[in-house]
Amino acid sequence: GNLAEMLFMLLLEHGVLVMRPSIVRHMDSVIDMLICSSVVSSLSFLGVIAVDHYITIFYALRYHSIMTLQRAVVTMASVWLASTVSSTVLITYYRSNTILLCLIGFFLFMLVLMLVLYIHMFALARHHLHSISSQQKPPTAHRGGSLKGA
Repeated sequence: GNLAEMLFMLLLEHGVLVMRPSIVRHMDSVIDMLICSSVVSSLSFLGVIAVDHYITIFYALRYHSIMTLQRAVVTMASVWLASTVSSTVLITYYRSNTILLCLIGFFLFMLVLMLVLYIHMFALARHHLHSISSQQKPPTAHRGGSLKGA
């Protein structure tokens, strides 16, 4: 995204491309929207992956009935659509403090969501590790190595 914008600007500065200033502003807005959309969608997909891992661990036996192909496609399309719409709004109203707060809020929400889900998954892994090690007679020295796997 930034590379395309930089190349576009270099071509304009050196006279290779000749465009009216209004078209340049629109092209700049489109490129900014694409960059913003890619950031929002990447962050969203990281959250979706965390939720998928959570479902895989806590609902392993029902995973394939919960996460069907149709749900996966709808989720991916929804993330792309929401990212495109939100980035369009963000670029259009980028000077508004409300938009900035929404963007920061979204970032913090995704960060907290991923943190909570992965901590919960790690806690379950530790619980299973302790359950397995308490059933073994005598305790083995592999406990530290198993914790790394968790």
